[in-house]
Amino acid sequence: MHTSTSPEPSTPVDFWFDPVCPWTWLTSRWMLEVARTRPVKVSWHVMSLSVLNENRLDELPEHIRILMGEAWAPVRVLTAAAAIHGPEVLETLYTALGTRYHLQQQPKDRATLVAALRETGLPVDLADAGDTDRYDEELRASHHRGITLVGQDVGSPILAVPGQEAGSDPVAFFGPVVNPTPKGDDAARLWDGVLAVASTPSFYELKRTCTSAPDFG
Repeated sequence: MHTSTSPEPSTPVDFWFDPVCPWTWLTSRWMLEVARTRPVKVSWHVMSLSVLNENRLDELPEHIRILMGEAWAPVRVLTAAAAIHGPEVLETLYTALGTRYHLQQQPKDRATLVAALRETGLPVDLADAGDTDRYDEELRASHHRGITLVGQDVGSPILAVPGQEAGSDPVAFFGPVVNPTPKGDDAARLWDGVLAVASTPSFYELKRTCTSAPDFG
C-alpha cells in the first residue's frame, strides 16, 4: 500500500518595488531566498518613490530630490516592458537593473537601462520609455494598487499575501527592511515571523534604528 501526500499549496505573494531603492533590493533578494525554502509564488509589481514623493519634494534633502528625478526612467521602462512583454519579465529585468545600480554602482542613466535590457533579451528601444510619460497611467495604477493596501506614510517595498479567511482583505505591509539579506534557514524563519505578526489585525509597527549602510554582501 502506497500513500502520498499532496504538496503544500503555494502562497501567492505580491511584491511592489522601486528599483532605485537599496533597501528594497535587499528585501527582494530575501524574498527570492524565501521562495527557495517556502512554498511561495512571487508576483512582481512596480511602484514609484517618485510618484510617492512628487508633492513633497521641497521637504526632502537635496540628494533625495536628485534621486527622485533619476528614479522616473527606470520605473517607466519596467512598466513599459511589463505592458508589452508581460509581467513575468519584471523579475529578471529588476535583477539586471538592481545588480547594476546597487552591486556595481552604475549610474542611473540610459546606458545602464540599455545594458540591463540587452542582458535580459528585451528590446533595447524600451529605454525610450524612460524619457516619456506614455506609460505613466499604468505606472500610477500599479503604484496605487500597492500603496492603498498600506497607506501613504510608507515606502518601497510593499508585500501582500491573501487574508487568512476566504474573501478577507489581503495581509499587506511595508518591508521588512533587512541588512544584510538573510539567507537559507534564516530567510525562512524571518518569513514565518513576518507573516505571524503581519497577520495579527491589531499589529501596526515594529521598528529600530538602522546604524549601518546597505550591506550587499
